[in-house]
Amino acid sequence: MDTKQKNTKDKILHLLKKEGSLTVNDLTKRLEITHMAVRKHLTIMEKDGMIQTKEAKQSMGRPIQLYSLTNKAEVHFPKNYEGISIGFLQDIEELYGDGSVQRLFEKREARLIHEYAVRMDNKNSSQKMQEIVKIQNEKGYMAELNQIEENTYELVEYNCPILEVAKEFKIACKCETDMFKDVLKTENINRSCCRTDGDSHCKFLVKF
Repeated sequence: MDTKQKNTKDKILHLLKKEGSLTVNDLTKRLEITHMAVRKHLTIMEKDGMIQTKEAKQSMGRPIQLYSLTNKAEVHFPKNYEGISIGFLQDIEELYGDGSVQRLFEKREARLIHEYAVRMDNKNSSQKMQEIVKIQNEKGYMAELNQIEENTYELVEYNCPILEVAKEFKIACKCETDMFKDVLKTENINRSCCRTDGDSHCKFLVKF
């Protein structure tokens, strides 16, 4: 596959990752290429098992085809377990009791707080949020930032590098939220969507 094809495929993967599902028309507009070119890529990707389709009824006219990612496509997005494995954590819990894994995640939280806090020095709230997005993207979270009001921000993470661990140990999600509260110096952070609950992304509302 040449570079142009690879770039288009990556763009389709990222668009479907962020939006959940899109039509051919949606992809044509976003990618600014022809219907024929989009369909060619979709056919190859569907054959490779990376995307799937379903019909969606409309109030008028024929049903439309919606394209979305399969579980197989997840290998194309960053996964960083930082030396953590589910089996290893389960062994620790079995050996040392229920609170042992929680203490491990709390220790990880403290380490991340120190790592992030260094980069928050002498920054106002807006700059802190921009820096958080930068850090999260460095770690593979596919993060985006939207400013809702003067002191209110929406942080969206479209990828979770430790999703399988977080599904098994929800304490990972709580520790991430608590870490944000500590480094951003605000208690007013609400996680309104979470990948571990079946949502397509994680979303935080941050108020200063």
